[in-house]
Amino acid sequence: MENAGNIAGNAALVVIDVQQGFEEEYWGRRDNPAAEGNIAALIDLWQETGRPVVFVRHDSVGAGSPLRSGYEGNAFKDFVEERRGKGDGPELLVTKSVNSAFYGEPSLDAWLKGRDIGQIVIVGIQTNMCNETTARMGGNLGYEVLFPLDAMHTFDLAGPFGWSQSAEELTRATAVSLHGGRFARVVTTEDVLKGAAGAR
Repeated sequence: MENAGNIAGNAALVVIDVQQGFEEEYWGRRDNPAAEGNIAALIDLWQETGRPVVFVRHDSVGAGSPLRSGYEGNAFKDFVEERRGKGDGPELLVTKSVNSAFYGEPSLDAWLKGRDIGQIVIVGIQTNMCNETTARMGGNLGYEVLFPLDAMHTFDLAGPFGWSQSAEELTRATAVSLHGGRFARVVTTEDVLKGAAGAR
């Protein structure tokens, strides 16, 4: 991982799908128990410094999904809900039903471009799903994307041909693909906190 460098004064923190439904056994075993604390620390610093925060919620259209609209699991986790509306900077709620926050309502891309925001920091759930998809699209759209790997988590997953990967293996694969492919810079929460504090 590399240093985040200075974080722009208007860099947007994009908090993806930190919802109660991800606490359910439906998903299986997760990694990184430190994720929630790191996400909270980043939201706090963003709000203290007046930087923009985007909260993204997945409104699943799947009938049995723990994230489906109208079900308790659709709600943000308490530590996120308690922080919404508390900052001095701009705030946006995006709802989506697919993997990328750029395919939600209202348009994240339009909101960012309307504020001349060129740098985004992606955190939340899941590392190799909505976070990675949003990061790839952000890179394609020309944003500088920072991806603090310890401010997110994912779950073990089964795939084709009898293959399966642990959450830790999937996290590493995402980090290598995004960073090595130059879609995003994979960093740590500490890197981002230092970079943001130093550029106030």
